[in-house]
Amino acid sequence: MGTEEAGACVVETKLPEEMDSITVARQIVRRALAECGYEGHHEDVLLVVSELVTNALLHGEGGPGLRMWGGASHVRVEVSDTGAHMPEARVPGPASGWGLHVVRLLSTGWGISSNGEGKEGGKMVWCELASV
Repeated sequence: MGTEEAGACVVETKLPEEMDSITVARQIVRRALAECGYEGHHEDVLLVVSELVTNALLHGEGGPGLRMWGGASHVRVEVSDTGAHMPEARVPGPASGWGLHVVRLLSTGWGISSNGEGKEGGKMVWCELASV
C-alpha cells in the first residue's frame, strides 16, 4: 500500500508497556484518520487497533510499536512487540480468543511477521482496512 493518495498520512510511535496505551493508541489513530480523510468506518479501525495493542500488551513483551498509514480509501495498521512468541488465532469463547478473530473479520487482509530472531527481534501483526 502506498501513500501517494491525496491526504495520505503516516503515524509511528512507541507506546508504554501499560494498559493505558490502548486508549492512547486509539486517540492517535482517531486523529490520523480524520487528518487523512479516511472514508471508511473509523470505529472498525479503532477496534482493530484496540485488539492489536491489547494482544501485544497481554501476550507480547515490551511496549508496543504502533504504525498506521493510508489515505481516504484504505489504511494499514501495524503493531509490533519484542516478544518471540508468535500469536495464534484461537477459537473465540465467552471470555477470550476474540482479538485476532475480530481483526480478521474487519480487515481486507491481515498477517503476522517476525522481525528477526529471538527476543530482540519480536514480531509485527498487521491489517488493512478499506472504505467500501
